[in-house]
Amino acid sequence: MYELDESKYLYLFGVLPVLVLLFLFNLYWKRKKQREFGDADLVKRLTPEKSVFKPVLKFIVLMLALSGIILALVNPKIGTKTETVKREGIDIVFAIDVSKSMLAEDIAPNRLEKAKQIVSQIINQLGTDRIGIIGYAGGAYPVLPITSDYSVAKMYLQNMNTDMVSSQGTALSQAIELATTYYDDPQTSKLLVLISDGEDHGEGSMEAAEAAKEKGIKIITIGVGTEKGGTIPLKRNGVTESYKRDKDGEVVITKLYPDALKTIAERSNGGYIYGGNTRDVTEYVKKALDNIEKTEFESKEIATYDSQYQWFLGAAFLLLFIDVFLLDRKTAWIRKLNLFNEKE
Repeated sequence: MYELDESKYLYLFGVLPVLVLLFLFNLYWKRKKQREFGDADLVKRLTPEKSVFKPVLKFIVLMLALSGIILALVNPKIGTKTETVKREGIDIVFAIDVSKSMLAEDIAPNRLEKAKQIVSQIINQLGTDRIGIIGYAGGAYPVLPITSDYSVAKMYLQNMNTDMVSSQGTALSQAIELATTYYDDPQTSKLLVLISDGEDHGEGSMEAAEAAKEKGIKIITIGVGTEKGGTIPLKRNGVTESYKRDKDGEVVITKLYPDALKTIAERSNGGYIYGGNTRDVTEYVKKALDNIEKTEFESKEIATYDSQYQWFLGAAFLLLFIDVFLLDRKTAWIRKLNLFNEKE
């Protein structure tokens, strides 16, 4: 078994035929100029030590050296052994509140960006766990299904905004219900990390939490914002133009309501933590993950490959070293053999 680590460098082999054509053209041009200079036999007598074969040999050695360097760049790998690898972990779904109240800046830079920072740092702590993402406001919206590709998850996470869900509010129950559909394996340990300011949390969230518990889903809730609250800035091109107002024209003050979040966590045998300090939250979630039993996602055999570039690179350097000592004049012992009929 073998594989090519950097197969893109194989295109460099396309340069070699071009060099061959240039070399042949150069030989043709030299012979043409020699014929123009004078009689071929006379020119040959004037340069008795010049070998016809040596330039060709030097070119062949140079081409082999370049081929070795290209193969070293490609880095062929040979499979030396196979081993069985087991992937174990937890299915984790992040449900992030994207209602307009999450734009409040009572926690820097604002509640939504803080939630993204928390989720991103939690993902950085994970190993072989699978993750999914949900956005919710007045309704719940699937952002990313269960995956083990953390880079893709972070890309989707950073693109989340308050315009994702048209209806406003904080439908915690719908977020929990949608999360239950993410877990495709009933045997896998399940965790739902729900991040919100808890404001206007709607009805049925407690019942949804108990239903999730019956399905083996533990819920950790994270509160972002402050109980003192803050205004909701309305910005254009990053500049605050005004603040959100209610129907009476009064500036809206949005606050953190942790009680609903704490109750949801309790109903599902989970836990609640305030999201003011990202490090505290990530450590809290990490400890919670350590206490949840890992389950096996898949078991498969993979081949272990060893790089072979060093052999090609070594051969290339050896050929280049030999090329230095290959001179254009005839070699004495080869001349005695007269392999190429170079004697008169």
